[in-house]
Amino acid sequence: MEIFNPNSKIDFMRWGKVSLGVALMFMVIAVAILSTRGLSYGLDFTGGTSVEVGYEKSISVAEVRQALTAGGFDNAVVQTFGGTNDFAIRIVSEKGDGKATEASATAANDKLAARVLSALRAMRPDAQVKSSEFVGAQVGEELRNNGLIAVLFVVVGITIYLWIRFEWRFAIAAIASEVHDTLFTIGVFALTGREFDLPALAAVLSVIGYSINDTIVVFDRVRETFRSSRKGNPAEILNRSINTTLSRTIMTSTTTALAVGALYFIGGPALESFGLIMLIGILIGTLSSIFIANPMILLLGISKQDLMPMTKNDPELERRP
Repeated sequence: MEIFNPNSKIDFMRWGKVSLGVALMFMVIAVAILSTRGLSYGLDFTGGTSVEVGYEKSISVAEVRQALTAGGFDNAVVQTFGGTNDFAIRIVSEKGDGKATEASATAANDKLAARVLSALRAMRPDAQVKSSEFVGAQVGEELRNNGLIAVLFVVVGITIYLWIRFEWRFAIAAIASEVHDTLFTIGVFALTGREFDLPALAAVLSVIGYSINDTIVVFDRVRETFRSSRKGNPAEILNRSINTTLSRTIMTSTTTALAVGALYFIGGPALESFGLIMLIGILIGTLSSIFIANPMILLLGISKQDLMPMTKNDPELERRP
């Protein structure tokens, strides 16, 4: 099934320099947002208390949040689990000196759980605390650092893979596209002020993988078209490659967005962050594979000779680094 005519002649490279300029502007804006506003880290990264509560009769999430707000817990995160009677309440700990002992942390945790129970019973007396757990700030900081290492590890691994599989210009273009997609996605997330937790971090890693997959599909066609074409300059060949893969790109992005959209709109608060980041990443990743990665390899001076298989006696090998 072809949504777009594979023989169409849309001149994507015509806007190549403009799209690269816009991408650079978005990257600068994203860095500025992250530098000034930063990410609103959740309990997973900052530390705090997780309280599991249950009710004898079903109650809505909105009612639980209303009771907590009335009790002074304005920023508590409420999630359902196991039905409409059980809830997980996450409360980020207040900033302290970070030197609290285990005994004092346990006492503070028990006191906070008692305050939560009191706030809930003010609306519904049948509320009960099933368990409470304290997550230390040191553990949260370790998770945050490990998450950053995971992102860097993925980017480095992808770079090595692309350098081996493709010509070096493709690797540079793909990584530039990846950096743009990641910065843009996290920048938009920071702008919305939503809580950044472990599911959100998992979504960022998923966006990196999705974006590079889409870029590799287009690059495969670019390499194939360069090798099989007898005429046409690099810009024409790149346009031809993008046009022939456009239907596949749009269909893949649309079907993936439908699945992820379901997580965002009806998956509940626990999956909202994951769904939002994935939706943003799918959109920007699809656009970047067309308007960033390909104009970048054109800017780096790709040619047919760069992609032709080399033989041992080819003098071109001696001139290449």
